[in-house]
Amino acid sequence: METMKPEQRDFARKLRHDLTDAEAKLWHLLRGRRLAYLKFRRQVPIGRYVVDFVCLRYRLIIEADGSQHAESTHDHIRDSWLAAQGFTIVRFWNADILQSPTVVQDTILARAGLPW
Repeated sequence: METMKPEQRDFARKLRHDLTDAEAKLWHLLRGRRLAYLKFRRQVPIGRYVVDFVCLRYRLIIEADGSQHAESTHDHIRDSWLAAQGFTIVRFWNADILQSPTVVQDTILARAGLPW
């Protein structure tokens, strides 16, 4: 990974403190190796982007998306760059995180290649 700029580090730090309801629920599921002992970090700079959650061991990025991400060209470019770096990106709508956490959990485990 590239060395991050101080502005990028500060932006990631701000995002860690300003979680949406869906991000907070997802973080509750992922933090402290609660999900199959996977180590996730939140609001992590990777290249010039900040990802919501990442498990570096499995190169798995989890994104919590609101309506502003519907058909986003920026997200497509960002995801393509991250995929070229060897990451798998899994996006969940905020409503799915809040209403169907078990489905979200099972999907994350499947994408990591772990039994659920």
